[in-house]
Amino acid sequence: MILQLDGRNLYCELHGEAGPWVILLHHGLGSTRGWGRQIPALVGAGFRVMAYDRWGYGRSSPRPGLPLDYLLEEPRDLHDLMNRLDIGRAHLIGHSDGGTISLLFAAGHPERVQRIVLIAAHIYSEPIGRAALEETLVRYQSDLEFRSSLSEVHGQKAGQLVQDWLGRWLAAETAGLDVRACLPEIRLPTLVVQGENDEFATLQQAQDIADGIQHSELWIVPACRHQPHLERSAEFNQRMIEFLRRSSPGTICGRDPRRA
Repeated sequence: MILQLDGRNLYCELHGEAGPWVILLHHGLGSTRGWGRQIPALVGAGFRVMAYDRWGYGRSSPRPGLPLDYLLEEPRDLHDLMNRLDIGRAHLIGHSDGGTISLLFAAGHPERVQRIVLIAAHIYSEPIGRAALEETLVRYQSDLEFRSSLSEVHGQKAGQLVQDWLGRWLAAETAGLDVRACLPEIRLPTLVVQGENDEFATLQQAQDIADGIQHSELWIVPACRHQPHLERSAEFNQRMIEFLRRSSPGTICGRDPRRA
């Protein structure tokens, strides 16, 4: 379905007939299509799912550039969508940018969130991430298949989206990104997931997120890169559903990524 917020269209999908709500937030060049292996698993486990293409992505309206604080603006869209769809509380599952947005939303609206699953979320900029972004730019410029895949997802706005998103993250001022201050505000059960070989972040980033959230668990997925939910989908889905089904706050907080 298409919902209009503040004069722009957001593409939204609803799945499932009953049960607790789960909201899926995609990564920086992604869309709702990135959750194709999670939605059936969640619905089959008795959850209702809402997934949407964030402003500027997929089938939603184009976005005129990405300001420095665009991640801080995105929780407002999520809040408005939940109100429009009469979703009181929900579990949040966010990948990369979507994980950061989940953190910011949970810090500002804890009453609307039950549990959080963060997949390769980022809370500060790192040199390893910049290098991976530079490689992504080179790949977009030289790999026709990669360009075609993004055009299939985002349509005619794909080229501008890639330029805006990579340009934002490669800009000098973005190196100062740091949202660690929101972590102590989050007192919700949180599962922090990162691939052992994530090309966009060090394991310290995931460790810092887990250390900063009171009720957190850290799961470092062996031999996995930036997308554990796709690279190890069966294992990820099983652990995600088990975590969401728990009725009491978790108390395990990872301390050593090598032992998680």
